[in-house]
Amino acid sequence: ITWHENQGYCDCGVCECDEGWFGDACQFQEECNLSSKKSRELCKNQQGVVCSNRGTCHCGSCMCDNEDNRGMVTGRFCECDDSECLDEETGEICGGHGQCYCGNCYCAAGWHGDKCEFQCDMSPWESRQRCTSPDGKICSNRGTCVCGECNCHDVDPSGDWGDIHGDTCECDERNCHATYDRYTDDFCSGHGQCNCGRCDCKEGWAGNKCEHPLSCSLSLESSLKKCRGTSNLPCFGRGQCQCGQCTCHPPGDSRVHGKNCECDDRQCEDISGEVCGGHGYCSCGRCICEEGWFGKLCQFPRSCDMSDAQSKELCETSDGVICSGKGSCHCGKCICNPQDWWVSGEYCECDDRECDKHDGIICTGNGLCNCGNCECWDGWNGNACEIWVGEEY
Repeated sequence: ITWHENQGYCDCGVCECDEGWFGDACQFQEECNLSSKKSRELCKNQQGVVCSNRGTCHCGSCMCDNEDNRGMVTGRFCECDDSECLDEETGEICGGHGQCYCGNCYCAAGWHGDKCEFQCDMSPWESRQRCTSPDGKICSNRGTCVCGECNCHDVDPSGDWGDIHGDTCECDERNCHATYDRYTDDFCSGHGQCNCGRCDCKEGWAGNKCEHPLSCSLSLESSLKKCRGTSNLPCFGRGQCQCGQCTCHPPGDSRVHGKNCECDDRQCEDISGEVCGGHGYCSCGRCICEEGWFGKLCQFPRSCDMSDAQSKELCETSDGVICSGKGSCHCGKCICNPQDWWVSGEYCECDDRECDKHDGIICTGNGLCNCGNCECWDGWNGNACEIWVGEEY
């Protein structure tokens, strides 16, 4: 017999719940002291959908649909559908040769396939040896090893053949794309050939991306230095440097400006496009807030008509922790610790370090990092918003 969550005990694999609690794991409270609005907020997934449309919300917790009594829909927000793991022929989970975690099969040694349906005729050691890249990593950390062969991760947002290839996924042709190349087959700024992630430039061109014309009176290093200004990236990572001159991207967007593209007024907008929360104005990418408002986007009022208890109730996560322990509560909203730049989210529950980067810049500066995922501004695409798909320039 084992106790579970201080709300019941487990006897022979079945939970016997204390009075006032119910559910397979005694996770649901019969009487709820949360408002329906607060309860629904706690049940929303990252996309804002209550219980992923696969369950009902009860006191801030999701009760997942379980029509066939097999418990296939799981997860805090019912985001996992383990029926994806069922072998269509046998009806077994992962063919009986693996474990299912959130709709994905993790196969036992010697088995592979989406449903662990294929048996491998080599040892796990030999399989790993064949998948090891020259730098000692399995599939160069860019793919998965299946029975001695690497399946490279396809990062091409169009769903076509990806930029990562090679026997051990050692070639990453994303390295040949200039940060602001439109989504074309043009590698190396159109002035070179991409060979396994390195640009071989045509005559008359130089640079990692063949972006520098040798006809320029400046050397490559002098050109880049002139474009950097006070940044460690040419054109602050927001434009193209050619012969010491910056062209800010996208062209024609007046929000990105300055000699070295040092001002990015898009940083003053939220994902809906509102500037400084409607409570300030933007100056070179920073919000100047009206009196009575503060925050990066002027989103916090300095005073409000609610008690500390009311405020803290709105800042509590489902497990009763205020702002996930990573921020302070003000007027019913969480202010995440400013020294931890990567902490974000309504309850400071997100880690923005998980957002994709391109050329070292989170979301390539062309979108907002929202709870570990890049949300790109109009005209940009890609996992890291690195691809310009707007009008031609």
